[in-house]
Amino acid sequence: MKAFSLSAIKLTKYLFFTGKGGVGKTSVACATAVGLADQGKKILLISTDPASNLQDVFNQPLNGHGSEIQDVPGLTVVNLNPEEAAAEYRERVIGPYRGALPESVIRNMEEQLSGSCTVEIAAFNEFSDFITDKKKQAEFDHIIFDTAPTGHTLRMLQLPSAWSTFINESTHGASCLGQLSGLEERKEVYKQAVATLADEGMTSLVLVSRPEESALREAARTSVELQLLGINNQLLVVNGVLQVADGSDPVARQMYERQQAALSGMPDVLGTFSIYSVPLRSYNLSDVRNVRRMLHDDSLLEGLARVSVAGEKSLDDLINDLYVSGKRVVFTMGKGGVGKTTLATRIALGLNERGVKVHLTTTDPANHLNYDLAIEAGVTVSRIDEAEVLEDYKNEVRAKASTAISPEDMEYIEEDLRSPCTQEIAVFKAFAEIVDRADSEVVVIDTAPTGHTLLLLDATESYHREVQRTQGDSSETVRNLLPRLRNERETEVVIVTLPEATPVYEAERLQQDLRRAGIHNKWWIVNSCLSLTSTNDSFLQAKARNELGWIERVKELSGGNTALVEWTNECVL
Repeated sequence: MKAFSLSAIKLTKYLFFTGKGGVGKTSVACATAVGLADQGKKILLISTDPASNLQDVFNQPLNGHGSEIQDVPGLTVVNLNPEEAAAEYRERVIGPYRGALPESVIRNMEEQLSGSCTVEIAAFNEFSDFITDKKKQAEFDHIIFDTAPTGHTLRMLQLPSAWSTFINESTHGASCLGQLSGLEERKEVYKQAVATLADEGMTSLVLVSRPEESALREAARTSVELQLLGINNQLLVVNGVLQVADGSDPVARQMYERQQAALSGMPDVLGTFSIYSVPLRSYNLSDVRNVRRMLHDDSLLEGLARVSVAGEKSLDDLINDLYVSGKRVVFTMGKGGVGKTTLATRIALGLNERGVKVHLTTTDPANHLNYDLAIEAGVTVSRIDEAEVLEDYKNEVRAKASTAISPEDMEYIEEDLRSPCTQEIAVFKAFAEIVDRADSEVVVIDTAPTGHTLLLLDATESYHREVQRTQGDSSETVRNLLPRLRNERETEVVIVTLPEATPVYEAERLQQDLRRAGIHNKWWIVNSCLSLTSTNDSFLQAKARNELGWIERVKELSGGNTALVEWTNECVL
């Protein structure tokens, strides 16, 4: 791999950085923006990352219109808030109908525009204005986007029924298509934006990953999804690569060997693009000084003294509390790659050792549960096969709809069933049935990454009405789910994070979203703590020192109910 540098890559007008949360896409995007501005170029950096801490990085207030950065002449930053954009978007669509339509119809429109799809469309709506703005194209040498639109959003925009008046009249449309209601006048703008994304002369899409199996698999999935949409102008940046270990420290050696194994086994599709690396840094990229250092050679160290963490709560303390309190449903939640799958397995095994009858399951599409280990211990296991439950749900909808509507309308139903949100509805139904097992055994659920999980939870309240619209059935199991999740005596949501900026910010946002849904959690886990290891490597000791602030932040958020888990050579899933 070549080192990532501004002289090594093709610098197109538009640079989109994308990748799963926590891989460093904001850091790499910021370093690129600052580096180009330092070369005397005019740069516009646009972020829609909900976990963004750009105001702290640049040490000044930011907004959604553009702020010139005092410490970086030539750099203008736009910090879009996707939730605020979604609220403005909803009102733009619904506002003209207030007072003209019955209140019940307005409420139904608000429900249709309340899900995660609306946030994605609202963000893309903002993207479209910037990527099609001729004035900004002339004003700035490069326009950099931190967090590219997802394949989900782009697929949705390409569904023909999204732009059909049928969706405004039908009672059968899939949930995500309604998000485009009233936006016929934006169709050409969106079409131009998608065309610019696919234009190799105008745009480069930078896939950012970590040298970890799960992150590289996610990058490969994203790459394929975008290629299928005609976006082939991609390159890969692997962030956080540990420099050659001398072998004297076992922790450094194990980390280096694991990273190298992940890189040598990366999916073949990623090898078709140029691949660059950014070294692992010991410091937090929390200010402009460190952002400037990121893409340049430096000592990597800050001369920090060794620290050790002792007397903190452990995973055993958490499991004991779950056991004593008699919880029936236990979730591990968090962004992808923080270790919630591994920890769900350890929690299930710990409860099993205490004599509890346990069922372990996952809704994670990556499906990494260690079934053999759990089965040998006497834990029953299952997983939700997304392809299988999706097909079952489609067949159910087809059977119901075919007896009630015309063949012509059935064509629209088939098209709507191909929309991304249909899969979420199907998985949600299977998810509810698994939770229902808590009547007879403790259910430990390794959930999908944060956005996916919240989409399922957001769907709970409107699920019954949504299924009626798609001609499916809403069972008693589904109707009972949200009350069970809100029952603190029965359910525990364990939020899993890492001792780093983005995972903690995203976990904090997850906690806020859960609270808005009426779901309260007690326990947090900070996983992969180098500060609990006995490493003698000066570089890793410096990184361990930088973990302490984030551990303290989590302890504040959890009211002291934080379990720390030591870094191990296990793959974090």
